Amino acid sequence: MAMHSDRRANPSDVLRPKNVGAPIKRTEDPRLLSGSGEYTADRKPDRPLHLAFLRSGQPHAKIVRIDTTAASEAPGVVAVLTAEEIADDFKPVIPFSRMPNYYATPILPLASAKVRYVGEAVAAVVATSRYLAEDALELIEVDYEPLGPVSRAEMAVADDAPLLHEEAGTNVLIAREFKKGDVAADLDAAAIRVGGRFEMTRKAPLAMEPRSYTVEYHKQRAALTLYTSSNIPGIVRDAISESLSLPGHRLRVVAPDVGGSFGSKGSLYPEELLICIAARKLRRSVKWTADRLEDVSSSSQAFAEIVDAEMGFDANGVATSLQADVIGDVGAFSIYPWTCGLEPVQVVSFLPGPYKIQSYRGAVRGVATCKPPTGPYRGVGRPISTFVAERLMDMGARALGIDPLEIRRRNLVRAEEFPYRIASGIIWDRTGFVECLEAAAEAAGYERLRNEQAEAREQGRLFGIGIASYAELTGIGSRIAVAPGMPINTGSETAKITIDSTGAITAAFGVASHGQGLETTLAQIVADDLGARFEDVRVIQGDSDEVPMSTGTYASRSAVLGGGAAKHASKLMQDKIKRVASHLLEANADDIEVTEGKAVVLGTDRAVSFKQIARAVYSDMKTLPVEAREELSATYTYDPVNGTTAAATHIAAVEVDPVTCFVKIHKFVVAEDCGRIINPMIVDGQVHGGVAQGIGAALFEELIYDDDGQLLSASLVDYLIPSAPEVPLMDVVHVESESAVAGGFRGMGEGGTIGAPAAIANAISDALSPFDIDVSILPMTPERIFKLIQNARLKAKEKSDD
Repeated sequence: MAMHSDRRANPSDVLRPKNVGAPIKRTEDPRLLSGSGEYTADRKPDRPLHLAFLRSGQPHAKIVRIDTTAASEAPGVVAVLTAEEIADDFKPVIPFSRMPNYYATPILPLASAKVRYVGEAVAAVVATSRYLAEDALELIEVDYEPLGPVSRAEMAVADDAPLLHEEAGTNVLIAREFKKGDVAADLDAAAIRVGGRFEMTRKAPLAMEPRSYTVEYHKQRAALTLYTSSNIPGIVRDAISESLSLPGHRLRVVAPDVGGSFGSKGSLYPEELLICIAARKLRRSVKWTADRLEDVSSSSQAFAEIVDAEMGFDANGVATSLQADVIGDVGAFSIYPWTCGLEPVQVVSFLPGPYKIQSYRGAVRGVATCKPPTGPYRGVGRPISTFVAERLMDMGARALGIDPLEIRRRNLVRAEEFPYRIASGIIWDRTGFVECLEAAAEAAGYERLRNEQAEAREQGRLFGIGIASYAELTGIGSRIAVAPGMPINTGSETAKITIDSTGAITAAFGVASHGQGLETTLAQIVADDLGARFEDVRVIQGDSDEVPMSTGTYASRSAVLGGGAAKHASKLMQDKIKRVASHLLEANADDIEVTEGKAVVLGTDRAVSFKQIARAVYSDMKTLPVEAREELSATYTYDPVNGTTAAATHIAAVEVDPVTCFVKIHKFVVAEDCGRIINPMIVDGQVHGGVAQGIGAALFEELIYDDDGQLLSASLVDYLIPSAPEVPLMDVVHVESESAVAGGFRGMGEGGTIGAPAAIANAISDALSPFDIDVSILPMTPERIFKLIQNARLKAKEKSDD
């Protein structure tokens, strides 16, 4: 993708620290670009065994018989595992929550008694090579008794629908409702009411690196080290430790270089459990990497909601009321730790968005179907809630004859109204809602675009402009949880900074990067707050042995929580350095400044380096008094309590080809507020990548299941993603309003996928407005556009014939 023009809105007049705010090149890139990175599949333990999984071809069936005799005798096979074989080797993992109306489906390494989706693992072969393991899979015989597929969420709630989990007594695994005010009365009193049925179909996260696990077995301690392509290694460690009754000091979990996640690697998977069970049972190291078909058909998937929504406006275009009923297709199981409520409940939580809506009712049902579980995906709940809210805003503007930009001006929460509690109960802290809208309009040349549109219409071209504004919670703290009552701590993160006997600086974090450049941004923070040189800071992350109380990276939290922990730990370490230096320099600690890896007496040239300080503490026992020798280590666990709000406005200008029905994006502008920017180059990269992914959700990407629960788009031949020609140049404007959390940071890694689909949907609807067409489903593929245009022409012809 080409480099894109970037701007700053309202730049701060305050002198920035040396590293934070600078576009420092990513320190990860030299090793990754030269092929020197180490991913999970690159691990080379001594004589490892290899796993291969036999996966169900049935969407819903009872397992009558599994015969593994022939497979067990195949060349190179060490073991064939079934649910019966490993029944005594683990305890099921329960994605517990105290949410009302929630049923927690147990997570099992292999299907037991029955299968619930095509692609579910039924048996596993452990062999001396992956090739021999795959060959042996063909020899396993499984007899199934079909139980009837449930492939559509609307079908799953019917009274006569087969139950995926009989013990639940229903296919509705989660139900929630949010209410404020008298929605019915406010809708009745509204000057106009707009509404519709909206849908975003299933998506595959499709990270470059498929899921991959390597377990190294340590005979001396009967211990395991799991290398996993995960962004939550701390959570995985704790869950497997509990399931296998294995003390934490005998289970180390490491997330090495990870080739993308987009949420799909942010849950515990059955395969992670199974590979640890196999390694422990066989006392051997074991490896497994999914092929692309396995990754698409068994990794957690995204979206899959249908929303019936209605919004009321007064005569001035002020939104007064909003109601929505949501059915979320959550797949066959809950996920650990987030539960099956993660995606659908957040749809109704965030639906009011950045707008002042006085009354609201949002009800959601998460429904089990014969598909892989729905799990975290970049944006979680907000892509479709933003799509729905922004479509309703445009529909209201059209009904009232108000410009889409103006109707948002009239409804966005304004600066003097923060903190603002929206109708679902979420509290937005002070953020640049209006500032992002105005900055995006200015950068896009909004009035000029409307003039271009008028000229295009005169030429018969289908040219449209779309706007989308959104808000999201980022870096959530202990008072907010993505699913209430989960048995994990999602609200804090830990940083541990040490200076060893050579003066080398190591900063260890619980967060785990999967491509965001955290090694660079966290080192920038530590360097500034500790007073070190950037190039001297080594960052370690994603290793449960380094920071055993870690959780991981999700919910746009790494900069807020990891960065906050880094700042506090750095300050503690700097205070230690000053105390030691005060003895070496015979000066008051308050008169010492720490900068560029040295402690300097203010106003003098007297200084000692970190190396000299370390030698005094650890080696030279005559330099310091005994009571002054304090270990050069500092640990801080940071909790932002409430987290902070991030916001953006996206503006898209598109043209629809009336012959091919393809959509071309002519212009795309993003004005985002992620607080104080740590590294503008990395922020821009996150915006560009997120928008590219959002374009995929808006125009291309769709996992299509037939009525029998069979996946029809399981390869990259059928599952389309945007390539370079489909991703336009972007104009990115930064609105930096510092948040109240440590450092003034806000999360921003998910924003592109939240705003882009809604902006493109509104632009397509605007382009097709001569046909009186509304966009209500994404992706808006050429086939769907063709059908909409054909139907509109048929209706127009029927009307003229009358």
